[in-house]
Amino acid sequence: MSGRLHIVGLGVLLGGHLPPLAANAIAAADVVFVAAADPLVERWVMSLHAEVRSLQPCYVDGEPRPASYARMVGQMLAEVRVGRRVCAAFYGHPGVFAWVPHAAIAAARAEGFPAVMEPGISAADCLYADLGLDPGEHGCQHHEASQLLLYRRRLDPSALLVVWQIGVVGDRSLKRRATGPAYRALLVERLAADWPREHRVALYEAAALPHQAPRIDWLPLSALPEAPVAMHTTLVVPPAQPMVPDPVFRARLAALDDGGA
Repeated sequence: MSGRLHIVGLGVLLGGHLPPLAANAIAAADVVFVAAADPLVERWVMSLHAEVRSLQPCYVDGEPRPASYARMVGQMLAEVRVGRRVCAAFYGHPGVFAWVPHAAIAAARAEGFPAVMEPGISAADCLYADLGLDPGEHGCQHHEASQLLLYRRRLDPSALLVVWQIGVVGDRSLKRRATGPAYRALLVERLAADWPREHRVALYEAAALPHQAPRIDWLPLSALPEAPVAMHTTLVVPPAQPMVPDPVFRARLAALDDGGA
Protein backbone atom coordinates (compact mmCIF):
# COMPACT_ATOMS: atom_id res chain seq x y z
CA MET A 1 0.00 0.00 0.00
CA SER A 2 2.86 2.41 -0.77
CA GLY A 3 0.91 4.23 -3.47
CA ARG A 4 -0.45 7.68 -2.68
CA LEU A 5 -2.30 10.51 -4.42
CA HIS A 6 -1.43 14.19 -4.12
CA ILE A 7 -3.77 16.66 -5.87
CA VAL A 8 -2.37 20.17 -6.37
CA GLY A 9 -3.50 23.45 -7.89
CA LEU A 10 -1.43 25.27 -10.51
CA GLY A 11 -3.20 28.56 -9.98
CA VAL A 12 -4.42 30.67 -12.89
CA LEU A 13 -1.37 32.65 -14.04
CA LEU A 14 1.14 30.45 -15.85
CA GLY A 15 4.14 29.89 -13.59
CA GLY A 16 3.22 32.73 -11.26
CA HIS A 17 0.70 31.08 -8.96
CA LEU A 18 2.38 27.74 -8.24
CA PRO A 19 2.70 27.46 -4.43
CA PRO A 20 5.76 25.80 -2.84
CA LEU A 21 3.77 22.83 -1.53
CA ALA A 22 2.48 22.09 -5.02
CA ALA A 23 5.94 22.41 -6.53
CA ASN A 24 7.34 20.02 -3.91
CA ALA A 25 4.58 17.49 -4.59
CA ILE A 26 5.31 17.56 -8.32
CA ALA A 27 9.04 17.11 -7.73
CA ALA A 28 8.53 14.20 -5.31
CA ALA A 29 6.07 12.25 -7.47
CA ASP A 30 6.81 9.14 -9.49
CA VAL A 31 4.31 10.24 -12.13
CA VAL A 32 2.48 13.52 -12.69
CA PHE A 33 -0.88 13.96 -14.39
CA VAL A 34 -1.89 17.39 -15.60
CA ALA A 35 -5.29 18.78 -16.54
CA ALA A 36 -5.19 22.20 -18.16
CA ALA A 37 -7.04 23.33 -21.26
CA ASP A 38 -4.12 25.53 -22.38
CA PRO A 39 -1.34 23.52 -24.09
CA LEU A 40 1.20 26.10 -22.85
CA VAL A 41 0.33 25.24 -19.25
CA GLU A 42 0.71 21.53 -19.91
CA ARG A 43 4.08 22.02 -21.61
CA TRP A 44 5.26 24.09 -18.66
CA VAL A 45 4.29 21.31 -16.20
CA MET A 46 6.10 18.83 -18.41
CA SER A 47 9.25 20.88 -17.90
CA LEU A 48 9.00 20.32 -14.15
CA HIS A 49 9.11 16.51 -14.13
CA ALA A 50 10.43 13.65 -16.25
CA GLU A 51 7.13 11.74 -16.43
CA VAL A 52 4.08 13.95 -17.02
CA ARG A 53 0.89 12.71 -18.66
CA SER A 54 -1.87 14.93 -19.98
CA LEU A 55 -5.46 14.09 -19.07
CA GLN A 56 -6.84 15.99 -22.07
CA PRO A 57 -6.98 12.84 -24.29
CA CYS A 58 -9.63 11.51 -21.89
CA TYR A 59 -12.10 13.88 -23.53
CA VAL A 60 -14.05 12.44 -26.46
CA ASP A 61 -16.10 14.73 -28.71
CA GLY A 62 -19.82 14.15 -28.35
CA GLU A 63 -19.45 12.14 -25.16
CA PRO A 64 -20.92 13.35 -21.85
CA ARG A 65 -18.22 14.94 -19.71
CA PRO A 66 -18.80 12.59 -16.72
CA ALA A 67 -17.53 9.68 -18.83
CA SER A 68 -14.33 11.59 -19.57
CA TYR A 69 -13.96 12.46 -15.91
CA ALA A 70 -14.31 8.82 -14.92
CA ARG A 71 -11.46 7.90 -17.29
CA MET A 72 -9.26 10.54 -15.65
CA VAL A 73 -9.92 9.12 -12.21
CA GLY A 74 -9.28 5.61 -13.50
CA GLN A 75 -5.90 6.53 -14.97
CA MET A 76 -4.72 8.15 -11.75
CA LEU A 77 -5.94 5.34 -9.51
CA ALA A 78 -4.33 2.70 -11.72
CA GLU A 79 -0.91 4.19 -10.94
CA VAL A 80 -1.69 4.52 -7.24
CA ARG A 81 -2.70 0.86 -7.05
CA VAL A 82 0.68 -0.33 -8.34
CA GLY A 83 2.42 1.58 -5.55
CA ARG A 84 3.42 4.80 -7.28
CA ARG A 85 3.41 8.29 -5.77
CA VAL A 86 0.97 10.11 -8.03
CA CYS A 87 0.63 13.88 -8.30
CA ALA A 88 -2.22 15.36 -10.31
CA ALA A 89 -1.98 19.06 -11.15
CA PHE A 90 -5.12 20.98 -12.05
CA TYR A 91 -5.68 24.52 -13.32
CA GLY A 92 -6.60 27.04 -10.63
CA HIS A 93 -7.77 25.56 -7.33
CA PRO A 94 -8.23 21.79 -7.69
CA GLY A 95 -11.27 21.79 -5.45
CA VAL A 96 -13.21 24.58 -7.18
CA PHE A 97 -15.48 23.66 -10.10
CA ALA A 98 -13.50 20.46 -10.55
CA TRP A 99 -15.26 17.11 -10.09
CA VAL A 100 -12.27 14.89 -10.90
CA PRO A 101 -9.98 15.84 -7.97
CA HIS A 102 -12.70 15.27 -5.37
CA ALA A 103 -13.72 11.96 -6.97
CA ALA A 104 -10.13 10.75 -7.24
CA ILE A 105 -9.36 11.53 -3.60
CA ALA A 106 -12.57 9.82 -2.44
CA ALA A 107 -11.79 6.73 -4.54
CA ALA A 108 -8.20 6.51 -3.31
CA ARG A 109 -9.19 6.86 0.34
CA ALA A 110 -11.95 4.28 -0.09
CA GLU A 111 -9.27 1.79 -1.18
CA GLY A 112 -7.04 2.66 1.76
CA PHE A 113 -4.50 4.87 -0.01
CA PRO A 114 -3.33 8.22 1.40
CA ALA A 115 -4.77 11.10 -0.63
CA VAL A 116 -4.54 14.83 0.00
CA MET A 117 -5.39 18.06 -1.81
CA GLU A 118 -3.32 21.25 -1.80
CA PRO A 119 -5.24 24.49 -2.47
CA GLY A 120 -4.42 26.78 -5.35
CA ILE A 121 -5.29 30.28 -6.51
CA SER A 122 -8.68 30.11 -8.20
CA ALA A 123 -10.37 32.34 -10.77
CA ALA A 124 -12.50 33.65 -7.90
CA ASP A 125 -9.39 34.87 -6.09
CA CYS A 126 -8.25 36.64 -9.26
CA LEU A 127 -11.73 38.09 -9.74
CA TYR A 128 -11.77 39.73 -6.32
CA ALA A 129 -8.36 41.28 -6.96
CA ASP A 130 -8.92 42.40 -10.57
CA LEU A 131 -12.35 43.94 -9.96
CA GLY A 132 -11.50 45.33 -6.53
CA LEU A 133 -14.30 43.42 -4.83
CA ASP A 134 -14.45 42.31 -1.21
CA PRO A 135 -16.90 39.40 -0.72
CA GLY A 136 -17.28 40.42 2.91
CA GLU A 137 -18.55 43.93 2.15
CA HIS A 138 -22.06 42.99 1.01
CA GLY A 139 -21.89 39.22 1.10
CA CYS A 140 -21.28 37.09 -1.96
CA GLN A 141 -23.24 34.39 -3.78
CA HIS A 142 -21.59 31.91 -6.14
CA HIS A 143 -23.75 29.84 -8.49
CA GLU A 144 -23.19 27.68 -11.53
CA ALA A 145 -25.22 29.16 -14.38
CA SER A 146 -27.25 26.09 -15.33
CA GLN A 147 -28.24 25.45 -11.72
CA LEU A 148 -29.98 28.83 -11.67
CA LEU A 149 -32.27 27.58 -14.43
CA LEU A 150 -32.66 23.95 -13.35
CA TYR A 151 -33.34 24.56 -9.66
CA ARG A 152 -35.19 27.05 -7.53
CA ARG A 153 -32.49 29.08 -5.80
CA ARG A 154 -32.99 32.10 -3.56
CA LEU A 155 -30.98 35.08 -4.78
CA ASP A 156 -30.27 38.22 -2.78
CA PRO A 157 -30.01 41.42 -4.87
CA SER A 158 -28.36 43.22 -1.95
CA ALA A 159 -25.31 40.92 -2.23
CA LEU A 160 -22.68 40.36 -4.91
CA LEU A 161 -23.54 37.53 -7.32
CA VAL A 162 -20.93 35.53 -9.26
CA VAL A 163 -22.28 33.21 -11.96
CA TRP A 164 -19.89 30.60 -13.35
CA GLN A 165 -19.83 28.83 -16.73
CA ILE A 166 -22.32 31.10 -18.47
CA GLY A 167 -20.91 29.95 -21.82
CA VAL A 168 -22.61 26.57 -21.39
CA VAL A 169 -25.66 27.72 -19.44
CA GLY A 170 -28.59 25.38 -19.93
CA ASP A 171 -26.57 22.45 -21.30
CA ARG A 172 -28.40 19.41 -19.93
CA SER A 173 -26.50 16.92 -22.10
CA LEU A 174 -23.12 17.66 -20.46
CA LYS A 175 -21.64 17.27 -23.95
CA ARG A 176 -21.64 20.78 -25.36
CA ARG A 177 -18.81 23.30 -25.24
CA ALA A 178 -21.13 26.27 -25.81
CA THR A 179 -24.78 27.26 -25.81
CA GLY A 180 -26.22 30.18 -27.74
CA PRO A 181 -27.85 33.55 -27.10
CA ALA A 182 -31.29 32.02 -26.52
CA TYR A 183 -29.93 30.14 -23.51
CA ARG A 184 -28.34 33.26 -22.08
CA ALA A 185 -31.63 35.09 -22.65
CA LEU A 186 -33.24 32.62 -20.25
CA LEU A 187 -30.50 33.38 -17.73
CA VAL A 188 -31.24 37.10 -18.10
CA GLU A 189 -34.94 36.40 -17.54
CA ARG A 190 -34.09 34.50 -14.37
CA LEU A 191 -31.83 37.22 -13.01
CA ALA A 192 -34.22 40.00 -14.01
CA ALA A 193 -36.60 38.77 -11.32
CA ASP A 194 -34.17 40.27 -8.78
CA TRP A 195 -31.95 42.70 -10.71
CA PRO A 196 -33.11 45.41 -13.19
CA ARG A 197 -32.39 44.61 -16.83
CA GLU A 198 -30.46 47.87 -17.13
CA HIS A 199 -28.25 46.92 -14.15
CA ARG A 200 -24.54 47.01 -15.04
CA VAL A 201 -22.84 43.62 -14.91
CA ALA A 202 -19.34 42.46 -15.85
CA LEU A 203 -18.01 39.65 -18.00
CA TYR A 204 -14.76 38.46 -16.47
CA GLU A 205 -11.91 36.23 -17.61
CA ALA A 206 -8.74 35.95 -15.53
CA ALA A 207 -5.37 36.44 -17.21
CA ALA A 208 -3.63 33.11 -17.80
CA LEU A 209 -0.33 34.38 -19.21
CA PRO A 210 2.02 37.02 -17.78
CA HIS A 211 1.63 39.37 -20.76
CA GLN A 212 -2.18 39.21 -20.72
CA ALA A 213 -4.65 41.52 -19.02
CA PRO A 214 -7.86 40.17 -17.51
CA ARG A 215 -11.06 40.65 -19.46
CA ILE A 216 -13.46 42.98 -17.67
CA ASP A 217 -16.34 44.11 -19.89
CA TRP A 218 -19.17 46.08 -18.31
CA LEU A 219 -22.59 45.97 -19.98
CA PRO A 220 -26.29 46.08 -19.10
CA LEU A 221 -27.73 42.76 -17.96
CA SER A 222 -30.09 42.90 -20.95
CA ALA A 223 -27.10 42.82 -23.35
CA LEU A 224 -25.78 39.50 -22.06
CA PRO A 225 -27.38 37.22 -24.71
CA GLU A 226 -25.48 38.80 -27.61
CA ALA A 227 -22.20 39.33 -25.77
CA PRO A 228 -19.23 37.11 -26.74
CA VAL A 229 -18.56 34.50 -24.06
CA ALA A 230 -16.36 31.42 -23.64
CA MET A 231 -16.57 28.39 -21.38
CA HIS A 232 -14.42 30.17 -18.78
CA THR A 233 -16.29 33.50 -18.88
CA THR A 234 -17.75 34.48 -15.51
CA LEU A 235 -20.67 36.86 -14.94
CA VAL A 236 -20.30 39.33 -12.07
CA VAL A 237 -23.49 41.01 -10.84
CA PRO A 238 -22.97 43.77 -8.24
CA PRO A 239 -25.66 44.47 -5.63
CA ALA A 240 -28.68 46.36 -6.91
CA GLN A 241 -30.10 47.50 -3.59
CA PRO A 242 -28.89 48.20 -0.04
CA MET A 243 -28.99 45.62 2.71
CA VAL A 244 -32.22 45.78 4.71
CA PRO A 245 -31.76 46.14 8.51
CA ASP A 246 -33.33 43.47 10.71
CA PRO A 247 -34.94 45.27 13.70
CA VAL A 248 -35.67 42.05 15.61
CA PHE A 249 -32.11 40.81 15.84
CA ARG A 250 -30.76 44.32 16.28
CA ALA A 251 -32.95 44.64 19.36
CA ARG A 252 -31.82 41.26 20.67
CA LEU A 253 -28.16 42.20 20.17
CA ALA A 254 -28.77 45.48 21.97
CA ALA A 255 -30.27 43.56 24.88
CA LEU A 256 -27.15 41.38 25.07
CA ASP A 257 -24.94 44.48 24.99
CA ASP A 258 -26.94 45.90 27.88
CA GLY A 259 -26.21 42.86 30.03
CA GLY A 260 -29.21 40.74 29.16
CA ALA A 261 -27.13 37.55 29.05
